[in-house]
Amino acid sequence: MALARRTDCRLFDFERADDRAAMGRLLGLIVERDQEIAPSDPPLMLSALVNYLGSNDAGSGFYQLAKELRLLPMSASADEKFVFWAKQVKRIHECYGGGEAVRR
Repeated sequence: MALARRTDCRLFDFERADDRAAMGRLLGLIVERDQEIAPSDPPLMLSALVNYLGSNDAGSGFYQLAKELRLLPMSASADEKFVFWAKQVKRIHECYGGGEAVRR
């Protein structure tokens, strides 16, 4: 809500496929831009902090991008995906969480 108010843009409607796709694209751009500004090896996916609606982890677009970045095998199992996501979240907290942030 605050974002819509501050930008004069309408809210995302996640009932609409085009709005879901737009959010996925926006999250992908955030990952790409962060990697340009502060490269890390392996890449850090800030979008790991965004949980899929009604879920306890990231959405399918997060895992698809991880596969495109060759961070996950194309045939990754559900367990492999979950472990990858958890590691990404942990790394983000290590880099940016509490006190003075330590840059990758």
